[in-house]
Amino acid sequence: MGDLNISHMAAASTEMHESLSEGKTDHYMDSYDMDYGIPPDEIPDTTQGQAFFVATIVIGVVLVCIMLVCGLGNFIFIATLTRYKKLRNLTNLLIANLAISDFIVAVVCCPFLVDYYVVKQLSWDHGLVLCASVNYLRTVSLYVSTNALLAIAVDRYMAIVHPLRPRMKYQTAYCLITGVWIVPILISIPSAYFASETMYPHGGSTPTTHKIFCAQIWPVDQQAYYRSYFLFIFAVEFVGPVIVMAMCYAQISRELWFKSVPGFQTEQIRKRLRCRRKTVMVLIGILTAYILCWAPYYGFTILRDFHPTLISRQKNSLVAFYIIECIAMSNSMINTFCFVSVKNNTVKYLKKIVLLRWRSTYAPSKTVDEMDMRTSCVPVTEEIECIHLR
Repeated sequence: MGDLNISHMAAASTEMHESLSEGKTDHYMDSYDMDYGIPPDEIPDTTQGQAFFVATIVIGVVLVCIMLVCGLGNFIFIATLTRYKKLRNLTNLLIANLAISDFIVAVVCCPFLVDYYVVKQLSWDHGLVLCASVNYLRTVSLYVSTNALLAIAVDRYMAIVHPLRPRMKYQTAYCLITGVWIVPILISIPSAYFASETMYPHGGSTPTTHKIFCAQIWPVDQQAYYRSYFLFIFAVEFVGPVIVMAMCYAQISRELWFKSVPGFQTEQIRKRLRCRRKTVMVLIGILTAYILCWAPYYGFTILRDFHPTLISRQKNSLVAFYIIECIAMSNSMINTFCFVSVKNNTVKYLKKIVLLRWRSTYAPSKTVDEMDMRTSCVPVTEEIECIHLR
């Protein structure tokens, strides 16, 4: 979830057109670009009509699902990773960064977004500080998720294509994880700095009713900087990572499917190869889902912010954007299902935690760690190789 507010620039300008059409001027009139080539009286009220009503339902369902799936699923994964040290391999540590970022958005941002999109129907009542904070956290989350997926792809590439090279040390891994967070934290600052609250009249039965639009709005004299910044983000946080991940998985697929293994293949070697192939197939599916979810969003944003008259003339263009935005946001649920539920067998370890706590209640003479050793009779190396992406 992430850079979901830069693209509100055209939408916010559209809403300000509505304010002008009602004969009301504000301090944004002199500071922001109004020239989208559309007469003010031709701009419809996007919060009215069946299309916006359907979009509101879709947005509400998606946001609630994100809160349930990403909030609960990522919390369980983080809890089991904290409890069991044997799960803390390099790949799971990288997945943990993705889980933390999605968990923060699900718990902190999504409740405000439900209120803004569904309850108040595009009216922000929580102040400028929270408006900027929610914008910032969503943007950081997207870039952290992208960087984590990229790091996982490179890690799999080094482990499978170059198995004889030394694996990354934990000190280096911690530096990599720091970079996964530091870069998004820095490049997302404009999403908070340019966050703004804009009051506009609501075209309902009471013309005096006003709503507050929370979005990222760049001044007209900085539009060139905005477009340069967006193209930089588009290249660094979408096109570049997608190309690198695709190249990594192409080489991995060639290594696992089209390269013959020398020597006699034992059953253990064949089983290990099947496990690795299954892992790579899941990762390729995650990359495909990432592209399918975010490519429409970036494409719509480029078309609207660089050619605004093509989009703004459409009656339900803003409604269409919110639907596309929901598709992009739903990518976090796909990551949670694939990484947390499928590949890390988190449910099994959650049951183990509950079982150990229950046994410790009725067997006070034995510690939880002793019971953990008794229940961990399965060879760890084989389990981690097949299940935990090692």
